[in-house]
Amino acid sequence: MTIKTIGLDLAKSVFQAHGVDADGATVLVKKLHRKQMLPFFSKLSPCLIGVEACGTAHHWARTLSAMGHEVRLIPPSYVKAFVERGKSDAIDAEAICEAVQRRTMQFVPVKTVDQQGILMTHRARSLLVRQRTQAANALRSHLAELGLVANLARLAEQALAGQNVLPSFARAALEIMLRQIVALGQESAELDRQIAAWHAESEASRRLAAIPGLGVITATAVAATVTDPDQFRSGRQFAAWLGLTPQQQSTGGKTVTVRSCRLAR
Repeated sequence: MTIKTIGLDLAKSVFQAHGVDADGATVLVKKLHRKQMLPFFSKLSPCLIGVEACGTAHHWARTLSAMGHEVRLIPPSYVKAFVERGKSDAIDAEAICEAVQRRTMQFVPVKTVDQQGILMTHRARSLLVRQRTQAANALRSHLAELGLVANLARLAEQALAGQNVLPSFARAALEIMLRQIVALGQESAELDRQIAAWHAESEASRRLAAIPGLGVITATAVAATVTDPDQFRSGRQFAAWLGLTPQQQSTGGKTVTVRSCRLAR
């Protein structure tokens, strides 16, 4: 039994593999627990492995590539077309196995640990900014209920300075919220410094920042997300990948465009 291609459906604990030989005949349908993954693929002859570009996909792609296998990541939306019917891990693995063999299929380049690290920094920063905005909006609305409406920083300072301005229970709660806002601002500033340090070391990021209108945040995000710029045939294709161009839904010779839609990568 010689396995040429494997479709691998990822999960946290239980994985599903579907393998075919050179003639396309099914030769492997196997459920693998996490502890079985490395021993199984290390004993397997080098082959083509298709994986959906989902959570942990880049980690497994790097791990399996180090064993000599050729790993290709596929956008989940592209795999869906190969699901005949039903929904199960075995059906998904079979669909992945079929999709990875298509010559016209577009794949997702595997990211390095360094690229994933800076992207985690970006996402953590985005989370902190959202939390700070939520806390600030909540503090502003609470103070407005007591008739205090003005600039938030000045308003909070004045409200907390006077002993008789706020009820005792409200003061205790709002002081906690104010400390949280300050802490979130300091933590997001620390992540900004880390992003700036990565930007200084990345040639691609510095070149992107030289474009008018692109700052450090956008430049580092693009440099870390786009592993291989050669995957795009033109600037318009890159814009479509970003979701900046209208989506085409045409039929019967009639061209119809709708608002842009970001495809999962």
